Amino acid sequence: MIKLFGAFSFLLVTYFLYGFYINQYEVSVVPQQITRDHAKNLNDYKGVMNVHTDLSSGSAPASFVISSAKLANLDFLMFTDLNIFNMPTTFESYHGNLLVFSAGKYSYLDSRLIYYSLNQESIGNNLGEAQVKLADLLSQKTGASKESLTILTHPYKAGYSWNGEIPTGLDGFELLNMKSLVNRAWEESKISTIWSLLIYPFNPRLSFLRLYTEPTDEIALLDKLSQQRRIVVFGATEASARVIPLANYFIRFPSYKRSFEFMSNHILMKSELTGSFNGDRTKIFNALKNGNFYIALDMLGDPKGFVATIESESKSHLMGSEVKLSKNMSLKVTLPTKPKDFFEIMIVKNGEVVARINEPETVYPITSPGVYRVQVRVSPMLPLPDAKKWITWIYTNPFFVTP
Repeated sequence: MIKLFGAFSFLLVTYFLYGFYINQYEVSVVPQQITRDHAKNLNDYKGVMNVHTDLSSGSAPASFVISSAKLANLDFLMFTDLNIFNMPTTFESYHGNLLVFSAGKYSYLDSRLIYYSLNQESIGNNLGEAQVKLADLLSQKTGASKESLTILTHPYKAGYSWNGEIPTGLDGFELLNMKSLVNRAWEESKISTIWSLLIYPFNPRLSFLRLYTEPTDEIALLDKLSQQRRIVVFGATEASARVIPLANYFIRFPSYKRSFEFMSNHILMKSELTGSFNGDRTKIFNALKNGNFYIALDMLGDPKGFVATIESESKSHLMGSEVKLSKNMSLKVTLPTKPKDFFEIMIVKNGEVVARINEPETVYPITSPGVYRVQVRVSPMLPLPDAKKWITWIYTNPFFVTP
């Protein structure tokens, strides 16, 4: 018994010593700042999607989630409670500097779809009516529905995978889904996932980063679909703060605030938000609809100041734009600052990497039509027992260059 107690004490002391060690480890690849400037001539607004309250699978009421989002310095938040009909719009307004959308997530075949209507059109009074409405939207031509947004969630999540061709009426799909990433990590290595859970109290960001794997299937789907038609990809927190059973009574884990700090969608706008709810809601909706944003793992560092545009005849085109090929056209990419770790800017054309640049600014000439996008990868040194690993910090939505 004494030996057993001694062994347990040794392991416990070792655990806490290692915890103090990794607690000092900074995972950010750029210097931390309280505030960071917008990109030149553009405004960067960040927000999260696929967020659940206690109306469905979440562990807290909407008011608590909104407070958490404000603490995480978000600019917008989209609620997507599951299979809630006649979605309440009480919270759809400005809350301080946070603009809140009341959307919904609905079961459809074996998958789930996020639906949002700009004019607050009802999805239906029950699941049957909702599925009829969604089927009609999905059967339309790309971009036909100007007032609604329909997004496929976690297209390759076990048990919820989409089967068959992606419908033309779908606006986009989730390229990154935090819950799916963790589930995938669990399937690949339960020991590694348990270790991340153990070190979470000491360094939550490191805990998640060491589990991160590139969403290769989703990227392949993006590259395939984007050569056929316009498509938009999104980052989703799928925040519910309910990993631990009885979260309402015990502990919300991971907390909403922490989930909101890990990853977000960064909209780039040529004009500022004004504080007018109706006008700003339309601006953000249109930016999401048109793909004028990038997805960032904010846990690696604040990306605000990043910009990727196509420059053509003294005119800048945002991500998601369809641009006709012209002389002296180029793709310009600027990072907010030079990362302190190894990094590369990847230019991808029609699914193939055509350039890798190791400078914080680059101008890539565009001489032929195609679908272009950008990934920014970094290679931080993780503390023992891990090592260096390549992680994508930023994913842009595609640019569509036509003949």
